[in-house]
Amino acid sequence: MLKLLFVCTHNRCRSILAEAICRDVAGDVFDVRSAGSQPAGVVFPGTLSFLQQQGINTDDLRSQSWDEFADFAPDVVITVCDSAAGEACPLWMGNSIRVHWGLTDPSKESDAEKQQALFSAVADTLSQRIERVRKQDFSVLSADDIKQIFTQAAGV
Repeated sequence: MLKLLFVCTHNRCRSILAEAICRDVAGDVFDVRSAGSQPAGVVFPGTLSFLQQQGINTDDLRSQSWDEFADFAPDVVITVCDSAAGEACPLWMGNSIRVHWGLTDPSKESDAEKQQALFSAVADTLSQRIERVRKQDFSVLSADDIKQIFTQAAGV
């Protein structure tokens, strides 16, 4: 089972969405976690509310530091915010495949209706990307092939 770690700076919205949606869509294919380089310590309430409205389990979701995942040793680290993509990663991530899936941050929208629309758009994007990658037989692919699959899933 391929291990994925979704990363954004504060681990309070986009990476949490990615973790929950990936577990929901492809939990049988991926062992998935999320983390932040500078975690907020709390998940944005709108994120949990949106996921619950979609019928997605939120029980184990929490904002946490990427330092907690050295032992997890992810195969693929996916940054979902531009600032996290530009940060220096911990040394333990040196062997991980790194890709960037830039996503808009719904938590920054103050208008409730627009925020819900952003949550829906980000969730749809994540679901589509995860569906594209989940069908692969990763056991027979090289690291370069895996990176290409995850990069192409983002439309890059």
